[in-house]
Amino acid sequence: MKKKLPRQAVGATLSAALLIGVTGCAGAESFTVSDLCGRKVDASLVAPFLPKGETLKVDDGISAPEQPRCQVYVDGDLRLYVRGNIDKADFDILKATERSMRRLGNPAPVDGIGDGATIADRGAMAVQACTYKGEKRQYILEIDRVDHPANTVERRESLQKLLRAHLPVIMKAEGCRP
Repeated sequence: MKKKLPRQAVGATLSAALLIGVTGCAGAESFTVSDLCGRKVDASLVAPFLPKGETLKVDDGISAPEQPRCQVYVDGDLRLYVRGNIDKADFDILKATERSMRRLGNPAPVDGIGDGATIADRGAMAVQACTYKGEKRQYILEIDRVDHPANTVERRESLQKLLRAHLPVIMKAEGCRP
């Protein structure tokens, strides 16, 4: 035997469900990040990697001399990890990191960024020869932990734009001249 709920009970239940749904989404917002690892960056280049959320945290406290690092969290989840390194010029970092780039999904070389770059589904890396404190070196910029936007093609395009724009900025700030 089916029990029928009184009309008021059904209305109250639907109203409560709607209220919970609306208030649950009310705090979600888009974020603006204009500084990565202590360096200015075009906020529109970072925005595609950040889903809407309640809280944003940019942690650059893990940086060291010659090694800027920063992590961007949305609602406690790591959404973007940017690392820079000034390293010896006598080895091929892109070749040496092929295996680690494969873990980021379908790595492919990209022209026009530094001396070489690789873009993968969830990360990217670029290398540029430079002079640092009078010595020949190379600058390595890595970006990973990226899974937003959901569309892989859009994500890869966004990674390429960020890598292309941020490599010369961070190199200059670190004193690594091409």
